[in-house]
Amino acid sequence: MSVLAITDVRLVLPDRVETGTLLVRDGVIAAIGAVDVPADAAVVDGRGRLLAPAIVDLGVFGVDREACRRGGIVRIALMPDQSPVLDDPGIVQRAALVGRPDLWIHPLAAATRGLAGSELAEMAFCQQAGAHAVATGRGWIADAQVMARVLSYARDLDLAVVTHAEDGGLTAGAVATTGETATRLGLPAAPAIAEALAVARDLMLAEETGARLHIRQVTTAAAIDLIRAAKRRGVPVTCGITPAHLHLSDIAMSDFRTFAHLSPPLRDEADRRACLAAVADGTIDVIASGHDPHGAEEKRLPFADAAAGMAGAETLLPLALMLVRDGLVTLDRLFTLLAANPARILGIDTGRLAMGQPADLVLFDDGAPWRIDGEAFASAGNTPFDGLPVQGRVLRLWKGGRAL
Repeated sequence: MSVLAITDVRLVLPDRVETGTLLVRDGVIAAIGAVDVPADAAVVDGRGRLLAPAIVDLGVFGVDREACRRGGIVRIALMPDQSPVLDDPGIVQRAALVGRPDLWIHPLAAATRGLAGSELAEMAFCQQAGAHAVATGRGWIADAQVMARVLSYARDLDLAVVTHAEDGGLTAGAVATTGETATRLGLPAAPAIAEALAVARDLMLAEETGARLHIRQVTTAAAIDLIRAAKRRGVPVTCGITPAHLHLSDIAMSDFRTFAHLSPPLRDEADRRACLAAVADGTIDVIASGHDPHGAEEKRLPFADAAAGMAGAETLLPLALMLVRDGLVTLDRLFTLLAANPARILGIDTGRLAMGQPADLVLFDDGAPWRIDGEAFASAGNTPFDGLPVQGRVLRLWKGGRAL
């Protein structure tokens, strides 16, 4: 029997932060708080630092083990937009096993074959192979009948449907949000309402079918209002966002900097502020990295030709901690957004510091200052936050009680 005691830490519990010790036996949390440390325990002195549940990152596009380790992430929900697409049980099974034991990958199976939006994929077989949800990938399913069938099938399997919410008819060819910045730069743009239109339809279908719907990124005030109202009606919907859409507006694109070319595109300041308010009032359920790194050959191009996406795994924690310092959320609430809620949506019993939970733990210094340097990233360093001073460094990471 292996025993680990992490002493003198500030424990980020589901409803509070308190000082104490956490005891792990055979990879499972055995005691929390005022704990008598066994003589045979391996002891780690936390020196007053914070100990929290390790991050569960919902919706990443690339598997970067070292980037995740640096970012305090031990579980990722992998989007189906891989090569090959995660629409076959064998492919799903291989994806689920490739990162272990250091990084547990929870594949999101493609909702439709090849993510083409027409023929349903074999969701039940993919679930048996290890899929924890189904997803539409980077795109939206335009055919309402197909989406209704996806939701109905997923409901019967008790799987959440993770959707990208942008009406493709409006966003085709667009790389920015319609507004002053896009006009000044001469970029092909789509109105922000494209998101609300997609959200409105999918919410109605989710309400009709009773399926669990997770909108992976919600970035506009209009879409947030729709989700807030749907939650009040009891629609089983959750939604997420990335730090980029919380901390940046479309002004970040002003110098044609392709690191700020994202999907969905950055919005105006009013929408950004609406997103912050939605985090504060609980409308937004998940903060994820949106990790989608691209190399220089894909980013050093004219803005409209560059690939959309950013490397986000290594900066998720410090950028999320900015919300705590700004008073929008408490530390315990932040880790509900980073760990507990993503785990719940995926149907995984983890993400909390509680007795009997897997000892997936991150020890970090929330006050440690550093400057984001994309060139020093473990993955391709295309981050719109390059050069930004932040606080918050991961010190130690454990997966099932095993140090990484």
